[in-house]
Amino acid sequence: VQLQASGGGLAQPGGSLRLSCAASGSILSINNMAWYRQAPGNERELVATITSGDISTYADFVKGRFTISSDIAKNTVSLQMNSLKPEDTALYYCKADVQAVAGDILYERTYWGQGTLVTVSS
Repeated sequence: VQLQASGGGLAQPGGSLRLSCAASGSILSINNMAWYRQAPGNERELVATITSGDISTYADFVKGRFTISSDIAKNTVSLQMNSLKPEDTALYYCKADVQAVAGDILYERTYWGQGTLVTVSS
């Protein structure tokens, strides 16, 4: 199983970016997907989560500005980021709680994407 994140880049304050993350491999189901971020010198922090039942939660610092969505059929999760601020600058990581199969073995595991850089600057 692999997670591939994309969509990072440079945005001006007040601008928008959309991140996407696609999971691939021998996936049976995905229970939860999430976005985290890590700014230089800081701990990795949770940004938003979404369940297989389409229930989403947000960190206070992005509420009203970011929207997480998922496409279960395509095993993808997206993060629409609006009204970006310089303090949103960070590496953004997607995470998925996956039920997968390897041969005859059914297992559950959490996977992380490689990180995509978001820079908000004028």
